[in-house]
Amino acid sequence: MTSAPCAAWVMTTNVALQPSYVLHSRPYRDTSALLEVFTAEQGRISMVARGARRRTRGGSGSALLQPFNPLLLSFSGRAELKNLGATESAGTPRQLRGQRLFSGLYLNELLVRLLHRHDPHPQLFAAYGATLDALAGSEPVDDILRQFEFTLLGELGYGFSLDVDGLSGAAVLPDHWYHYHPDWGLVARGAGADPTQPAFAGAELLAMAAGGFGGQARGTAKRLLRQVLAVHLGEAPLRSRELFRTRSSGERTAAAGGDQA
Repeated sequence: MTSAPCAAWVMTTNVALQPSYVLHSRPYRDTSALLEVFTAEQGRISMVARGARRRTRGGSGSALLQPFNPLLLSFSGRAELKNLGATESAGTPRQLRGQRLFSGLYLNELLVRLLHRHDPHPQLFAAYGATLDALAGSEPVDDILRQFEFTLLGELGYGFSLDVDGLSGAAVLPDHWYHYHPDWGLVARGAGADPTQPAFAGAELLAMAAGGFGGQARGTAKRLLRQVLAVHLGEAPLRSRELFRTRSSGERTAAAGGDQA
């Protein structure tokens, strides 16, 4: 389980040029913005970017403070809400469009919902950057997301084995079926198992264990990881998922109208 925030860190007053990504931004007062930021060494932090929405001769002060931009941020303050100082670019922004844009927003929402503030996850930070690079490429989106989700669960202490029965300790068998249990992980489906519970084929679980989240295992990977994440996300729906569904529905409606014209 995720460790408790470090009290010493909460008292930190000044951090200079920390590798960071903005996960979420919303207006604050007249010209400022409230940011949720993922940093390499301090984890998730809330910051206020004062004057970020003030229009200047060169454009908006928030031009750099966009999702998927690798940044170097300085911040300070003794309270939970830090004050953003210097902002520098740390690389080329990822250009995500369409499904890949919504997938990036989905990753950001997962991090905001699941990461505790001030809890460092440097390996997850690196994995997040690599995942954004992959989304900017041509690899199948589903495969990219499943790999990140599995990495995220492991970093948060919610990981489980894909090739071992969490209850019996026996190896997962390709011709058996398994359920997911929040306390034990994958458990072999017994004779009296609840037929309404999702079941997962052992052969596909073993393919995932070998790093293969695509191909024939793609559907199983999506169903399994959605079930596992739901345990930790709670009942509130993911806004990014709803936005993508709304957009996809609108595109289908527009296409149908075009066919009829």
